[in-house]
Amino acid sequence: MTATQIPFENALERLAAEQVSSDSRHARQLARRQLIAEAVMAEGTMRIEDLTERFGISLMTAHRDLDELVSRGLLRKTRGIVSATPTSLIESSDVYRSSRQADEKAAIAAAAAQFVEPGQAVFFDDSTTVLQMVPHLATRVPLTAITNSLTLMSALKGMRDVTLLGLGGQFYNWCNAFMGPVTTGEIRRMRADCVFLSVAAITDGMVFHQSPEMVETKRAMFDSAARRILLADHTKFERRALHAMVALEDFDAIIVDEGTPAAVVTRMQSRGVQVIVAPVTQAAG
Repeated sequence: MTATQIPFENALERLAAEQVSSDSRHARQLARRQLIAEAVMAEGTMRIEDLTERFGISLMTAHRDLDELVSRGLLRKTRGIVSATPTSLIESSDVYRSSRQADEKAAIAAAAAQFVEPGQAVFFDDSTTVLQMVPHLATRVPLTAITNSLTLMSALKGMRDVTLLGLGGQFYNWCNAFMGPVTTGEIRRMRADCVFLSVAAITDGMVFHQSPEMVETKRAMFDSAARRILLADHTKFERRALHAMVALEDFDAIIVDEGTPAAVVTRMQSRGVQVIVAPVTQAAG
């Protein structure tokens, strides 16, 4: 996979989500790398020397930080210049938006959990919105959870009465998940009661993602589930991505937050889509 194919939102969320002690060297390193990513996103292109001056770091440290950000698909580095990847630029106005949409994602996940019934087999994708469903699943057991997300596997592994099926395949560090032909092959040999997934963008009545591998994985889950639930905060309707997956009306329900414009909700309903608007204020309270 090339850097231009790596979804910026997922990579940046994974970077921000790495939890370490606040007084550790690693914590300072992560915080600095987040600031570097934000600075380059704001400028589009910067000289590496300018970054060393701005952050008071050595050239060696700058290159080490940048190499990590490059490996996550956030930046590109060539001949003393660092720039945001094309994928990042698509969402340049959304830098760290995931952290600012925490309440919306929590509200959507709480509403989504109501669709889970005890005894079901359920696909969960590797999105951070779907991950927010975990705290609600203990009351929906017994449950068979099927996922390609290593993060979600770790969150569910100790939950009582949950049969956890982890999908194998090629591991992708930028999303902490498994994808590829082996993964989709495993998915297509199963039949689940329901799938919960999120996407990078919703445009012209279609759901999109920047990564073709991610689209293939989500589509395999979609095709192998009897009921399909889409989780989408209002920012997804402001974005664009490259690869189309399915039409909105192919979902059985779409759960959005109350920040979604009424015109958008009405337009989806006019296509015959069941739309649930999650009350963010209640979830946050």
